Amino acid sequence: MGLGGCLLLIAGGAILTFATDWEISGFNLDVAGLIMMAVGLIGIAAYTSIARRRRAVVSPVAPVVEPDPLRDDGRTL
Repeated sequence: MGLGGCLLLIAGGAILTFATDWEISGFNLDVAGLIMMAVGLIGIAAYTSIARRRRAVVSPVAPVVEPDPLRDDGRTL
C-alpha cells in the first residue's frame, strides 16, 4: 500500500466517523472509521520508515594503499 492508499484510508475513515449519521444494525460506522484511520496512520509510518532506509547514503571509503614490501623504492602496485 502506497502513500496515496494510506491517505485514502485516513480520509475515508474520517468521513465515516465524523461526517455520517447513518444507522446500520449490527455494524458501527464510527468504529469502522476509527479502525480505517488507525490502519492508514500505521501504513504511513511503515511507508516512511521503508522510504528512509532506501534513501540512506553510505559514504564510500577509499581503499587503504600500503607500500609493497617486495619493492625497494616503496612504490605501490
